Amino acid sequence: MQLTGIHHLTAVSADAPGNRAFYTGPLGMRLVKKTVNQDDVSAYHLFYADGKASPGSDLTFFDWPAAPEQRGSHSITRTSLRVNGEDTLRWWKDRLAKAGVRVGDIVTRDGRLTLDFEDPEGQRLALVDDGGRGPSNPWAKSPVPAKHQIRGLGPIAMSVPDAGMTEMVLTGAMNMRRVREYDNGGVPVHVYEMGEGGPAAELHVAVEPGLPVAVQGAGAVHHVAFRTPDDAQYDAWAERLNKLRIPNSGKVDRFYFRSLYFREPGGVLFEIATDGPGFAADEPEDKLGEKLALPPFLEPRRKEIEAGLKPL
Repeated sequence: MQLTGIHHLTAVSADAPGNRAFYTGPLGMRLVKKTVNQDDVSAYHLFYADGKASPGSDLTFFDWPAAPEQRGSHSITRTSLRVNGEDTLRWWKDRLAKAGVRVGDIVTRDGRLTLDFEDPEGQRLALVDDGGRGPSNPWAKSPVPAKHQIRGLGPIAMSVPDAGMTEMVLTGAMNMRRVREYDNGGVPVHVYEMGEGGPAAELHVAVEPGLPVAVQGAGAVHHVAFRTPDDAQYDAWAERLNKLRIPNSGKVDRFYFRSLYFREPGGVLFEIATDGPGFAADEPEDKLGEKLALPPFLEPRRKEIEAGLKPL
């Protein structure tokens, strides 16, 4: 029983219109689902992905009126997005700088060319050269040329003061493999991989005992989700978490996928999510994200929900 990679990552925005403008404009991602937080229908839940809304390409946001994040440990600290090639990274550095984005230099980190940058709310992101590994599903209507488009999620970085208990859950409960360690500016980082491995299936855990505890807010990450291919394995994961007595949400049907939520010992919220049924469950693939989509159990409340949302 193996997780196969990163499924999606969900972060926090306090500016839904600005968020949409940035991720579909300068970043050229496709808004594949405009819906609401199923546990807080006053908030948008926006999903950006590749041209086919593929599992593993979703970067999503809850729209909450929150103060900026207070950075620290016990948190996810950077979200990587995969692109192909050094020329593409140079292209992106120029594009982001011209758009007024806070962007760093192209560096080699963990053996891969990487370009760090932040969105307008301070969300920490990076473009990582994946060497063209895996499929590419460009979006024809993106303002970014197909060869330079974001291909999906890459390694997710998190920070804990001590990796011991976190590693026990990652390797002992979640069947990840610790494959290497590298130094990131004096900070030791342990790399864990899932499934076939590679940049779409890695979690990077930095050990930083001197940091304060992070406080979530705008610009923070809410949770990271890992892929499981089908309902049978999803059911097996639910049984495994219970057998290991790991406190968890129990099975949650999100309509577009099925979920399990739990916190690792450092406090970071994890999710295990199925690849299907996918975002075309209630909209044609060529119309994804154009209208407010609600799962069937919320559809009877559409008028009430729409009245409580601000225009995008």
